Amino acid sequence: MKLALIGAGQRGTIYAKYAYEKANAEICAVVDISKEKRDIAAKEFNIPVERSYADVKDFFAQGKIADAIILATMDRDHYKQAMAAIDIGYDILLEKPISPDVQECIDIRNKAREKGVTIVVCHVLRYTRFFSTIKQIIDSGELGRVITIQHAENVGNFHMAHSFVRGNWRNSDLSSPIIMQKSCHDMDILLWLVGSNCKRISSFGNLSYFKEENAPIGSTDRCLTCPCAPNCRFDGKKAYLPIRGDWPALVLTEDQSEEGILKALKEGPYGRCVFRCDNNVCDNQVTSIEFENGVTATFHLSGLTNKMHRTIKVMCENGDIIGDDSEDFITVTKYSPNYLYEGEVKKIPINNEEGFHGGGDYRLTMDFLEAIGNKDGKIESRSSIERSVESHLMAYAAEQSRITGTVFNMDKFREN
Repeated sequence: MKLALIGAGQRGTIYAKYAYEKANAEICAVVDISKEKRDIAAKEFNIPVERSYADVKDFFAQGKIADAIILATMDRDHYKQAMAAIDIGYDILLEKPISPDVQECIDIRNKAREKGVTIVVCHVLRYTRFFSTIKQIIDSGELGRVITIQHAENVGNFHMAHSFVRGNWRNSDLSSPIIMQKSCHDMDILLWLVGSNCKRISSFGNLSYFKEENAPIGSTDRCLTCPCAPNCRFDGKKAYLPIRGDWPALVLTEDQSEEGILKALKEGPYGRCVFRCDNNVCDNQVTSIEFENGVTATFHLSGLTNKMHRTIKVMCENGDIIGDDSEDFITVTKYSPNYLYEGEVKKIPINNEEGFHGGGDYRLTMDFLEAIGNKDGKIESRSSIERSVESHLMAYAAEQSRITGTVFNMDKFREN
């Protein structure tokens, strides 16, 4: 099987590497505006020089030279690139979000239907052992029906600063609102666990901390020249030098020497003061959801946490499921008849695989390859675009609710 990689950043390269190393797929072309990234991908995947493209238009002009593409460019580039790829007949592994624009999401889905093209969206959480195990417990019926869910995405203050204050997804006018870019994952997981579409949604949030009024007195606009840096946890040297060779330091520069990192901090966006960037996305947001089957849920997004992890509590008729995806177990409790009795409690071990998202990235890639290799329509991918559009509609409605202060009925966004 031949795949082309469009967008040779970290995410796209992860999927390409799994396909190349684990499924013997040929990565026959690479497209990226960065020559450095193209050259690295070409070397890693043995891509001939004539199949390395700086402009995606030049790649599409070749016609169909692969079986499928991995599309992992910036959010607002997805629509034009996906529509062009569908016209040529490419199946697509599409990085989330599908698009920041809800109508573009629907248009991509509809055109894929029309052309018979398979699109799998990178909602990798569906493929993790953590959420798969919770889904299995719910579907077993041992705790009865789901009544309500508390779910939280704890972004991690350093991840927030890196990606959503200094980085590519800092400004919704350039990329997406954070609930779309980061948390369409979480909308998707709630949909999957509940097994029902959303009926109504409301949301509240703001940019509270990462703004100039909270900058330390006497601070400057760049870390390397700031007298407050020794006492600032967001100092670029503290954030990136100790983790050279690993994410997110790898995002700054291909040169992971100390000199390379310092040069990137001096010249690039990641050396800026987190209180003086052009960011506008929320650093906290709370969303309330009612599903069509009567289940209710709350989702809490916070960029002010110590570590990156997700927590969830699923409350059912006869018991609850509590989990933290940074731990290696899930706790299942059957309710007790009185406060003296703890109830029937069991801890279910979670043996996450190596790699990103607890092995979810690997299993997503394999699912995509299976989906495009067996297009008889009998088995739909766990993260097909047909399943994934609803989460984007939810994220869009949540953001509109946050902006307008109103409860949104999902029927107005959903196209039958």
